[in-house]
Amino acid sequence: MGNKGRWEYLRAIYERYRQAGRKAKKVILSEFCANTGYHRKYAIRLLNGPRPEKRRIRRERRRGVSYHSETLAVLTAVWEAAGCPWSVRLKALLPQWMPWIRKRFRLQPGIEKQLLKISPRQMDRRLKAQKTQRRRRLYGRTKPGYLLKHHIPVKTDRWDVESPGFTEVDLVSHSGNSASGEFAHTLNVTDIHTTWTESRAVLGRGEEAVQRALNEIATKLPFALLGVDSDNGSEFINWHLKSWCEQKQIQLTRGRPYKKDDNAHIEQKNWTHVRKLLGWDRYDTHEAVAAMNDLYGRELRLWLNLFLPSVKLLKKVRVGSKVRRVYDPPRTPFERVKACPQVNPEQVARLEQLRKGLDPFQLGRIIDRKLERIARLANGRLSPKAVQHLLPETAQETRRANGCGKAARKKRGLGNPANPAGFPLSHSRNNNKLSVTFQMSRQHQLRLHS
Repeated sequence: MGNKGRWEYLRAIYERYRQAGRKAKKVILSEFCANTGYHRKYAIRLLNGPRPEKRRIRRERRRGVSYHSETLAVLTAVWEAAGCPWSVRLKALLPQWMPWIRKRFRLQPGIEKQLLKISPRQMDRRLKAQKTQRRRRLYGRTKPGYLLKHHIPVKTDRWDVESPGFTEVDLVSHSGNSASGEFAHTLNVTDIHTTWTESRAVLGRGEEAVQRALNEIATKLPFALLGVDSDNGSEFINWHLKSWCEQKQIQLTRGRPYKKDDNAHIEQKNWTHVRKLLGWDRYDTHEAVAAMNDLYGRELRLWLNLFLPSVKLLKKVRVGSKVRRVYDPPRTPFERVKACPQVNPEQVARLEQLRKGLDPFQLGRIIDRKLERIARLANGRLSPKAVQHLLPETAQETRRANGCGKAARKKRGLGNPANPAGFPLSHSRNNNKLSVTFQMSRQHQLRLHS
């Protein structure tokens, strides 16, 4: 007997028990305890207590609609156009992008008010379905360099700089499924204090090519390059780069071998600024490298540094067994650069004037077109191939037939090291359809299906 049945039984015998004599009460009480399983003293308190009334049906109080569907549609469109930033960054981005959002979506005053009112936590709830479609995969081919290890100091302490110019650098390989031969790499440089990031593509990992790309990036930064912190790859740990840093009076440091956390800032940018856009395809021609540099040196650097806010970790606070991270307010790299007294005011004025004449949505469309052109220059023979999504029933049958683990993956032909989970990778062709995983080419994908 459940709780509801016991309560109905109590209501049925309550009046009969109160009106019965001493002997009859004893019989009713014994029967009540036997049927309900209650202790005798507890049953006496119930039967001698207040009358058990019929319980009211509690009506659920439903909350009204807080945000219009048009508000959520505009929020999703801006989130995708901005490269799917974190909700706190998205909240800081909306007021800055509002002039172009009004022009693009023709917002009504009520929709604009709701868009600026929505909290970061509510953004996470509303964008949860879109976020589950994105997958993160890390991939790299760094080889350690053994030259000059005892001459270049290891930096393991926390970055605590108050001026721009101290950077972390790394190479991101575009080798596809094969590491043989010569292929393109992206040299990524991010400033610790302002989060300003620059990228350049090089063919191969030659010492001179990497040094030339780093020198070109140093001329494009709105501040002086003061420090370079890298991993232990041979493209950075060499006499060529060391002599260049000594000539330019640049501090050269390195992290510990096999400790990616020592270069956590640049490892994060490797995903958001390179891998998220170009995927894991192979690029091994001069034409592809030139197309990548045309994107890195023009629209992409402006779009990322002038229009996308980012946050910086201020401190970690331990609360019991959990660690709470405290971040600073979201700001764009350009806003942090303007707040630094060490930067060149003429360059800041030129960037400010340039930013006023740019439209982030227009920049996004240009970046889409350039990414499509770069994708056509990929080496399809050595790039990861798309894997068709299986239906749930078919997937279960396949798992039962083939088992799990590495052997099962090889048996099904899914041994691609860049795609161990079998998800479609960026710009991979599947039945003459283009599977796109980075967000900037979403519009192109929609045009193909329309």
